[in-house]
Amino acid sequence: MSSQATDLHETQPLSPQLTSTGSSTSAVSPLSEALQPPVYRHRDRSPSPMRGYAIPSPLPTRRNRTCSATAHAAEGPVFTGVCKYFSRAKGHGFITPSSGGSDIFVHISDIEDEYVPVEGDEVSYKVCSIPPKHEKVQAVEVTITHLKPGIKHETWTGHVVSS
Repeated sequence: MSSQATDLHETQPLSPQLTSTGSSTSAVSPLSEALQPPVYRHRDRSPSPMRGYAIPSPLPTRRNRTCSATAHAAEGPVFTGVCKYFSRAKGHGFITPSSGGSDIFVHISDIEDEYVPVEGDEVSYKVCSIPPKHEKVQAVEVTITHLKPGIKHETWTGHVVSS
């Protein structure tokens, strides 16, 4: 074992070497290369609460929506619609507007009611654009105006109430 260690140090000098022009170049041992942190290209990115996850969510929730977007949504008109689908496990759902048009996305953090929405519940909401292109909208400040009769509704704490 000592002969192998001696051979390794003899073949790779650890001191700077002189080149033919007289300048010195430092030789880096494989051990010191392995201990160096990897070099990453610096990218300017906006702060995100999803920074540690593999795929950050592009949807603005109540927590990461900008103040200006929240203020703009608060100033907007109130719309009505019917809950088409909502999954508590997935944390989102869709609302069919009563005025017609395509379904509107709703995030779990934007529901301001004591009940979990179910299919057929009448809701009122405001809209906020979804970045980065601001081509689509999502429902914010969602409240259930009428519970669908004959359906069991669940509160956020887990209590089941029949309507």
